[in-house]
Amino acid sequence: VSTAPPPVPPPPMAAVTPPPRPLPPAAPVARGPIPGSSEDFRTNVGDTVHFAYNEYGVQDNDKGTLQKQATWLARYPGVRVTVEGHADERGTREYNLALGARRANAVKEALVAQGVAAGRLETVSYGKERPICTQSGEDCWSQNRRGVSVITGGANS
Repeated sequence: VSTAPPPVPPPPMAAVTPPPRPLPPAAPVARGPIPGSSEDFRTNVGDTVHFAYNEYGVQDNDKGTLQKQATWLARYPGVRVTVEGHADERGTREYNLALGARRANAVKEALVAQGVAAGRLETVSYGKERPICTQSGEDCWSQNRRGVSVITGGANS
């Protein structure tokens, strides 16, 4: 008869836990402007067309911008726009206000011709009162001769 203690059973095997699964990649964070917003319009479409000195006809190189504006406005039919007409510093205040009005109307007419309802578009002339460049010289003046389409209502925020 043995007096030795019974053999000790081996320790229980630890439960093997599988390694954690990697998390799925996070959904991409939207970068850039909200679709249908004023920023979307300015950034992805373009809000400005330029004019030659003393002219109010839309230049061929800006017709694509107006086409993109019309397409964007068709996609967002609740959006309203004010078209601003601007002039450079040369000429009288009165003359430039009238020229700015003709430029704003030329942009409006181009958008209407592409299917934008006239009731969604308003015009205003600032003449030479709101320059974006204040130096004297053609490089600066050409920046100020412009029509700017500004979203005034109905855009996503």
